[in-house]
Amino acid sequence: MPKKIIGLVEKVKIIGNSEKESLALIDTGAKLTSVDIKLAAETGIGPVTRITKIKSASKDVGTRRPVLEATIEIAGRRFNTEVNIQDRSHMTFPVLIGRNILTGNFLVDAGKNREIFKQVAMKKKMLSEYE
Repeated sequence: MPKKIIGLVEKVKIIGNSEKESLALIDTGAKLTSVDIKLAAETGIGPVTRITKIKSASKDVGTRRPVLEATIEIAGRRFNTEVNIQDRSHMTFPVLIGRNILTGNFLVDAGKNREIFKQVAMKKKMLSEYE
């Protein structure tokens, strides 16, 4: 199957016992896809298959996160894969798509969907300033 071109932000479906659409940030530096813990609970993804240690570029210490089985649909393609879960409520995007989905399947065009990225980031910033 040929590689599809996607942008920095894409609409995805998280599929478990139910499904829900969300915007996702595409992160070629992330090894594993990450889903907000609330979204994971709402869709009923799982079960937990293992615990992983996540390294952060901004921290010297890694964090441990549960890894669950999930089905993710992006750009019309479905992937049965592992995702880690964390509280992403303070982050702009509730889903981060990592290399476990991207590699061999997609090419990322940083200019594509850039306006959506800017709009969502600006809206999040304005909401946080209002609170």
